[in-house]
Amino acid sequence: MTTSVLAGFRAFGAKIGVDPGLPIRLFTLDPRVRTARAELESGVRADEEFEAVLAAALTEHGGGGVEPEGLLRRIRSELEPDREMIALIAGLKAAGHPVALVSNSLALGRYDDVDLTELVDASVVSAEVGARKPSRAFYEMACERLEIEPHEAVMIDDLPHNIEGAERVGIEGIVHGSAGTTAEELATRFGVFPLLPPTPPATDWFWRRRRSYR
Repeated sequence: MTTSVLAGFRAFGAKIGVDPGLPIRLFTLDPRVRTARAELESGVRADEEFEAVLAAALTEHGGGGVEPEGLLRRIRSELEPDREMIALIAGLKAAGHPVALVSNSLALGRYDDVDLTELVDASVVSAEVGARKPSRAFYEMACERLEIEPHEAVMIDDLPHNIEGAERVGIEGIVHGSAGTTAEELATRFGVFPLLPPTPPATDWFWRRRRSYR
């Protein structure tokens, strides 16, 4: 539901003056940052504590000095709501398919201008439940809240390891690239087609989307 997480990390790295690929490498390979991120997303580590760990690692591997204050805000500022994907989700719900948001908490706050209670039927946010993608428990909670079995669900995520985690509990997945390709996979692989919400906002962007669904 947001723009690319990987692109956001690269943009963040460039803006703080390090190798644009460094934040991604630290998040995926550095044991200290990985542990701190898992604890942050699970709700057991404060933002400020995570920022201190990340700043130290960025300074160590990137050279110069990186101040910890506001690092999470700067990362989150590189992620924006994906309006086309939000329209697709609204269309899926309008077609009668129950939808759950499953989100690790790092990007929390990127949906502030989206009415999640209207858009989705259930939300599972890592810091609120003490589990995170790609753990089995996280996906099982989402299925329980939607009152469906895992084999009835489809997981959409732009990170392949999150799809692999869902597959371990019997949920098939789509590695998301764009709303268009995801909609095509939903249709061709699963026979799932979106409808337009019954009372959408009358904007030029919306009418362009409406023509694309005809």
